[in-house]
Amino acid sequence: MSSYRSQNGTIPAPLELRDIAIQLGDGSKRILVRSASGVVSGGESVGILGKSGSGKTSLLSVLGLMSRPVSGELLLSGKPTSRLNDAELARRRNQDIGFVFQNYSLISHLSVFENVALPCSYGKPMSKKQTMEAVAEQLQAVGLAGFEKRRPRSLSGGEQQRVAIARALVRSPQIVLADEPTGALDSATGLQVLEHLYSATRRAGACLVVVTHDEDIAQAMDQTWTLCDSELRHEAKGSR
Repeated sequence: MSSYRSQNGTIPAPLELRDIAIQLGDGSKRILVRSASGVVSGGESVGILGKSGSGKTSLLSVLGLMSRPVSGELLLSGKPTSRLNDAELARRRNQDIGFVFQNYSLISHLSVFENVALPCSYGKPMSKKQTMEAVAEQLQAVGLAGFEKRRPRSLSGGEQQRVAIARALVRSPQIVLADEPTGALDSATGLQVLEHLYSATRRAGACLVVVTHDEDIAQAMDQTWTLCDSELRHEAKGSR
């Protein structure tokens, strides 16, 4: 079991892949990814590169416990997930993983506060006070304090993405998965959003996995993983 040293001593890495194989989910049984391994420690970031159809999104789906690999083992905080049933996977997904999507995935008829608070309704219960404090903290962190009653349609693209980041972080997840999080933003806004996402996860001791087609974004992470010819290749650069 891989681990890393934190201020609290040596603890298991939030995310570890051991020889994972992923199959295309269209009945063709074509292997998208074979024998993928890797470790992401707390406070560390990974950028995943690959051409369209290389399996990036499928790999993210496995890391997010939304689908299962055909072989190999995925460990969250040192604990294997292959034998968990669907209900157990859902519980781990809700409590331990935050998601940020390219299209924001905000619910239009809910306020900013209600969108950010959504994850607080799942997994381990949070009191109303805990929820209000957690939402306020995250909105403050992304520079959207005072936006609680606004609706998504009244926000700019960058503001909507920052709401999505606040929602992903509101339960203090151990793992944050981002699928092309800046793809719908202009370059300047995208860089601001990415820097906040990186800083927020690092500060919280969570690990960050970013799927991107942008090599500059991937290279800005602590590790770069590239999917090519069904193989996952690694480039480690150390902390920024």
